[in-house]
Amino acid sequence: MNFDVIVLGSGPGGYVTAIRASQLGLKTAIVEREALGGICLNWGCIPTKALLKSATVFEYISHAKDYGIEVSAPKPDFSGMVKRSRGVADGMSKGVQFLMKKNKIEVIMGTGKVKPGKKVAVTDASGKVTEISANHIIVATGGRSRVLPNLPQDGKKIIGYREAMTLSEQPKSMVIVGSGAIGVEFAYFYNSIGTKVTVVEYLPNIVPVEDEEVSKALAKNFKSNGIDIKTNAEVTSVDTSGKGCKVKVKSAEGESTIECDIVLSAVGVVANIEGIGLEDVGIATDKGKILVDKFYQTNVPGYYAIGDCTPGQSLAHVASAEGIICVEKIAGHHPHALDYKNIPGCTYCSPEIASVGYTEKAAKEAGYEIKVGKFPFSASGKASAAGHKDGFVKLIFDAKYGELLGAHMIGANVTEMIAEIVALRKLETTGEELIKTVHPHPTMSEAIMEAAAAAYGEVIHL
Repeated sequence: MNFDVIVLGSGPGGYVTAIRASQLGLKTAIVEREALGGICLNWGCIPTKALLKSATVFEYISHAKDYGIEVSAPKPDFSGMVKRSRGVADGMSKGVQFLMKKNKIEVIMGTGKVKPGKKVAVTDASGKVTEISANHIIVATGGRSRVLPNLPQDGKKIIGYREAMTLSEQPKSMVIVGSGAIGVEFAYFYNSIGTKVTVVEYLPNIVPVEDEEVSKALAKNFKSNGIDIKTNAEVTSVDTSGKGCKVKVKSAEGESTIECDIVLSAVGVVANIEGIGLEDVGIATDKGKILVDKFYQTNVPGYYAIGDCTPGQSLAHVASAEGIICVEKIAGHHPHALDYKNIPGCTYCSPEIASVGYTEKAAKEAGYEIKVGKFPFSASGKASAAGHKDGFVKLIFDAKYGELLGAHMIGANVTEMIAEIVALRKLETTGEELIKTVHPHPTMSEAIMEAAAAAYGEVIHL
């Protein structure tokens, strides 16, 4: 049981790393304690998008009359939505199983623990321990829902994202604590099918990592759809002794109590680094993350780490990119270090959010003199035809050199549009060049060209 590479964890960081290692001619094993695909495929990215699609279809049917179609009053089948979501996740996980076989990767099911001497001890479900070894061991153990002291998750009334995807019945009311991507995606889903949703956010704006204009636009949309939003607010305690929950919220207006069926804690993720042998090997950590260099080598030669258990952004596509760079370096190639300033972020509520690079505020704080261009989807022919006029594209340029510093979008399908901006930034395309890049008509993506033109006083359709 000797390998060139052992990958601990099979999420989008781990399984992608293993496949690339195999492609490079390295004898590879992957260790997984639960299900191939990790959280992303089984309990995160994929099944949540399946739920959100069900919500979108339900909304389309509910507003069919707006499109000239008569249908009888639709009803959400919550259990059916959950069943479809789980089916999608199961299908994707089986797809990863196929990829492991195709790439001749040894899959070892069990809980892995790194050991000195470039070894991994794997304990299977029966308690049997198998020791394997490799020249290179890559830790890709991911993360889990963060638990706050005042929000102890019991899996029934106070839940995390996993339980939110598999509730046995639809709650009539829900308080969501935290308004990052997980929080607002579930807020949209449950609100769209009729659950009364309240979002509590500690910071001044929901989706606080986004540009302030995007945050305000989403808040306006959510409120118009009946979602109650409390910012600058903190949940101090939850009483679960009764039938439901009594949530105490402290804000500038004072204390209030919200009664609901379910509390969803969506306050971020914490790395899975406990109990995997890091201390035994002497691998350095800081603030709950494994410390690595730009090619993901830890302080101990032969041991590496990628993904959510390291200090970079906790995003599936970041973990995948890190893993590829890591094994290409191991194989003797010369990969470029990952540019963490050009990582796209996507939030799949409705309207969707997508962004990359500097916000307007951050660009000013960094000392840039900037040009800002903004194009609303209300002026887009494709958006009007599709019935999705909410939102806009906002681009930020360096006034001196024309560098595209950042892009911030909110609207239908913007998560499919952001990759263009990432490529443009990587290629160091200027604002003037973007304006002259012909975009097809009618498309939502035209708004990118128009926003660039707006920054330079050349916009046509405003």
